[in-house]
Amino acid sequence: MKNYKQLLLANRAWALELTEEKSDFFERQMHGQKPEFLWIGCSDSRVSPEQMTMTPPGGMFIHRNIANLVNHDDLNLMSVLQYAVTVLGVKHVIVCGHYGCGGVKAALDGGTTGSVDTWLQTARDVASDHWEELGNQPTPEAKANRFVEFNVRDQLVNLARTEAVQTAFAGTQELWLHGWVYDIRDGRIKPLMEIDRDTVLEAVPHPKRVLLTEDERQAAPAAAAD
Repeated sequence: MKNYKQLLLANRAWALELTEEKSDFFERQMHGQKPEFLWIGCSDSRVSPEQMTMTPPGGMFIHRNIANLVNHDDLNLMSVLQYAVTVLGVKHVIVCGHYGCGGVKAALDGGTTGSVDTWLQTARDVASDHWEELGNQPTPEAKANRFVEFNVRDQLVNLARTEAVQTAFAGTQELWLHGWVYDIRDGRIKPLMEIDRDTVLEAVPHPKRVLLTEDERQAAPAAAAD
């Protein structure tokens, strides 16, 4: 059987399972959506926001692009953001990067061409702005991992400066921005930082390192048990 047909079979099984649990599930879906979250993440096929957060259909508005960038010239993202914040009234916007990100690695290593090369300029700007620390990382892997964290930090600040977010912050709408990093080694999401209406954007600090080394990961359970 061709691989794409497996997708169709899986879809049928998924729909059947949902209707067996709740017979009116899809009928209720037709009445509209009221998600509490907007997720801005990477297009990487290994990073599925709904699956890794166990969010059911209707619970999360989603935008994904290479390297989870927030570019004010990206009409797609700006439209998604405007609709999510001003129409749907989401309370939380999440920018989630991930370790092992091919877009981040390409921004560091170069060699890209065409649309991808143009798109990654925003990420290269992040590397340039933080090169004093990135350039001193002991290994290429450590450099890429720290770059992922800096990228989430800078994209979250970019997000906070958008018109949609600034308008919400200036009014009475409840809205919080969250910067997270997904660790593909263990499937865990690491919270990196938050921004709200009281945050001074010019004073947002460098993020603390949230990726643990293998030794630190092994020591963490033992420390938690003490």
